[in-house]
Amino acid sequence: MAAKEPNPLPPLLTIGQLATRGGIAASALRFYESQGLLKTTRSAKDNRLYERDALRRVALIRAAQELGLSLEEIKSALDTLPEDRNATPADWKAVAKNWRDKLDERTVIIERLRNDSSACIGCGCMTLDSCKRDNPNDVAYKLGHGAQYWNGHTPADAAAAAVKVKRNPLSGR
Repeated sequence: MAAKEPNPLPPLLTIGQLATRGGIAASALRFYESQGLLKTTRSAKDNRLYERDALRRVALIRAAQELGLSLEEIKSALDTLPEDRNATPADWKAVAKNWRDKLDERTVIIERLRNDSSACIGCGCMTLDSCKRDNPNDVAYKLGHGAQYWNGHTPADAAAAAVKVKRNPLSGR
């Protein structure tokens, strides 16, 4: 006996179908649409209809947001995709290339967070012995706010910046 042909997948998805298959609330899909991240057409009854490639876009949007990319950055990348056809692997590769540098920066920070949490990070806490050695008198403050050594600066960068700027407003000197 011959196997039955599976039912063909519908070329257009309702908002409910996209929400269910994409694992996301319909309200989030409407928000993405309002931000220009998703495109939709309307049925005769004015219901939203999405091309099947919206599933990939939703997955990409969610993954990019989890990695800390802004909606503006995501939209900028998605705007490079063709509007008149489904994106090809080459189109998606170009999207990934747009994010490569930013994601590489994030990867370095994630690795530092994972591997270097026990050493001075140049945040100004001065609570570790290595802080007194690597960030004396909180010289990393001269480089900017936050954990400067996680952001790619070194104690040598901080020392050089301290020579240029004499006063740390947090120390009162």
